Amino acid sequence: MANTHNDRTELILESGRAEKNYWKDIWRYRELFYILSWRDIKVRYKQTVLGALWGILRPVLTMIAFVFAFGRLGGMAKDTAIPYPLLVFSALLPWQFFSTALTEASVSLIGNTNLISKVYFPRIIVPASSVITSFVDFFISFGILLVMMLFYRYQPPVQILLLPFIILLIFVTSFGIGLYITALNVKYRDFRYIVPFVVQLGIYISPVGYSSSKVAQTFGEKVRFWYSLNPMVGGIDAFRWCIVGEPLYWPGLALSVGVALFFLYVGVRYFRKTEKSFADNI
Repeated sequence: MANTHNDRTELILESGRAEKNYWKDIWRYRELFYILSWRDIKVRYKQTVLGALWGILRPVLTMIAFVFAFGRLGGMAKDTAIPYPLLVFSALLPWQFFSTALTEASVSLIGNTNLISKVYFPRIIVPASSVITSFVDFFISFGILLVMMLFYRYQPPVQILLLPFIILLIFVTSFGIGLYITALNVKYRDFRYIVPFVVQLGIYISPVGYSSSKVAQTFGEKVRFWYSLNPMVGGIDAFRWCIVGEPLYWPGLALSVGVALFFLYVGVRYFRKTEKSFADNI
């Protein structure tokens, strides 16, 4: 609200303002969004020996482990005509983005305690900037994927043109769940231990080392459909569909999209509901 005194206008911003004004404030504070995002990018690999090379090593080493465990020992490399390393890596990209975004967003508010406790701004900017910076590792890894496709002489299908929409879906999934976990982590610090466990477990219950069609072959189409309640199942399947042309299970994608939109709604709603108490709880 604005107060006028002696021909001066004083602008007072409050966290409890009307919803319409709140979303306008996000646009007003867009420079802070850029600053926080750029700061997170600069400090991510600061004081590390390899620096940004970790953005390459992590997915490559994970791919090698999956190729050995699932491909060689599990025999899953024989079940697909697509080069198995390419199949795995095309799933690691969306999963890596999701896991990094969720991990960084869950601790973003606690990591900015001094800023949150002293200055008002739309708090949603903090976890949003954390999710955005996860794109750095994603694009580095995407470059590796292109090199792998050249190595295997694998020509992408025409639906690769739809890839931006699939990336948007993965962003929505990460942002919605990240907002909800971020707000919970401020009040219940146990979530700092739960999130790494969920991320570690999630890579195995998502179709990263295997195709979701394997679920249908083993348990049936009905189980495959409900398996897509994991919103990353649809995102990973759609990403593979765009990159390597693996057949897409449309009912599962529709379910995953619905779950992702549900988490976005719940995440934003719960975040806004608890936002006023962040400064006190932190």
